[in-house]
Amino acid sequence: MRQKKQIELNLGTGARGEAPKAAAQATEARAAKASLERPAVAGPLMEAVVERENLKEALARVKRNKGAAGVDGMTVGDLPADLKEHWLTIRAQLLDGTYKPQPVRRVEIPKASGGLRPLGIPTVLDRLIQQAVMQVLQADWDGTFSETSFGFRPKRSAHQAVEQAQAYIASGHGFVVDIDHDILMGLVAKRVADKRLLKLIRGFLTAGVLEGGLVSATEEGTPQGGPLSPLLSNLMLDVLDKELEKRGHRFVRYADDCNIYVRSQKAGERVMAGIERFLEKRLKLKVNKAKSAVAKSYAGFWVTR
Repeated sequence: MRQKKQIELNLGTGARGEAPKAAAQATEARAAKASLERPAVAGPLMEAVVERENLKEALARVKRNKGAAGVDGMTVGDLPADLKEHWLTIRAQLLDGTYKPQPVRRVEIPKASGGLRPLGIPTVLDRLIQQAVMQVLQADWDGTFSETSFGFRPKRSAHQAVEQAQAYIASGHGFVVDIDHDILMGLVAKRVADKRLLKLIRGFLTAGVLEGGLVSATEEGTPQGGPLSPLLSNLMLDVLDKELEKRGHRFVRYADDCNIYVRSQKAGERVMAGIERFLEKRLKLKVNKAKSAVAKSYAGFWVTR
């Protein structure tokens, strides 16, 4: 495995996965403008989200994934009966843009590196709706993503990421610029024109967190644990992918772990500095330089943290 020398680009804005807080109350068009993105004039519609076959697939996925109950205490096993009783009302709310997601339940899970990581657990109903939205958006967006983005995408895997990394190393690009990061509604608005769908996605981003019996505002964007989170992460980081492609870099990204392969330590340091500037100026991401590094790669193993 490669030997790390402390090169991790750890990025954050204090409002992960979301446009700045001041823009959160603005219209979707204004959010898009603030993010220097053009609002979409077409794209997926809410009707596709509530289409019968899409919902059947989403329900099957939620059942397979199981998972804990959210703030309402409803389990995955309870969901089918609840849908039989309430689905027509929920469907009408989705189509007229009045559906309101419930707060997520905050839990903490152990991190591989030690300590605890906060995880937001949506209700099973919100997980179903997020899954249905994700399926429609992924079908529309996935073909536009970078060929070297491998995380949480159909027919792509960590094994493919390892193979691509090994190919770069074999070609003489043995130094790695290792980037780990975090930042969004304007990017969604560039691809989705349906105001109901935009409002629903914003609702998931800002649903709040139930902790200690109190609901507090969401401060970190898409709660990790929701089916939409990986897709929205890929959307945001696709901006970085496109910039790396434009600059001709050899890179592999799996979710928010991105390795750039170069021929020397000096080249790695130069690339790191350039990418830091891009991320700070274009995506408004702050770089934690204490967790940034360039390292020699001795084999093509994919490294996750």
